[in-house]
Amino acid sequence: MAPSNIVQNAAIDQKLDSQVPLDLEFRDEGGSPVRLSQFVNGSKPVVLSLVYYRCPGLCTMTLNGMSRAFRPLQFSAGKEFEVVTVSIDPKETPDLAAEKKRQYVKDYGRAGAAQGWHFLTGDEPAIRSLAEAVGFRYVYDPNTNQYAHAAGIMVLTPAGRVARYFYGLEYSSRDLRWGLVEASQNRIGSVADTINLLCYAYDPMSGKYGVPVIRTLRAAAVLTMAMLAGFVLLMLRRERRAARGVPTP
Repeated sequence: MAPSNIVQNAAIDQKLDSQVPLDLEFRDEGGSPVRLSQFVNGSKPVVLSLVYYRCPGLCTMTLNGMSRAFRPLQFSAGKEFEVVTVSIDPKETPDLAAEKKRQYVKDYGRAGAAQGWHFLTGDEPAIRSLAEAVGFRYVYDPNTNQYAHAAGIMVLTPAGRVARYFYGLEYSSRDLRWGLVEASQNRIGSVADTINLLCYAYDPMSGKYGVPVIRTLRAAAVLTMAMLAGFVLLMLRRERRAARGVPTP
């Protein structure tokens, strides 16, 4: 495949509300067979990342960005949410996954993280099925023995439906928190989170939360009308005072 076609075919297509196949089988860091349903089991939202452990650059930066985004959260992996990282390379082994897990659990530095952040390997059919369900398109380049892929992570609902996409290599802790709150149908988070989400909206194109333009314009219009009404009332009061010969303060 030509380099241009490789780049063109490596992307993340949004499949919001798509159901992840929970019966897919992988191997955990110890080499034991596991099903996706063991981690996406209806109790907590899930942060999903598709990488490969021998990746010379992009995957490491993705995992680094995840760890940096997790650290400021009051939520903890394994307690309020699960993290599932799956290798897209079927030739990678549980030993590689275990080494990555040791590295990132230590970097995350949160108690109980080892039970909440899972590094999986698997066979080609299971990997492809998971990637297709979440719209993660990747291409193997035999000339370089590497995989071309885009950078991003997904948030799944407790039932395993795709709720949010976050793109790039750096993920805002605030945005990720709100994504987890929304994905869990407000079963986690505080009243403040719920109030903040009334003011912000998720933008699927950018993978970020922001103030919608139309909402801002409406608020500005209401404020302008209130100011105009106040000015008119003030002028009317002055005219009435002048008509009665009362000095205007």
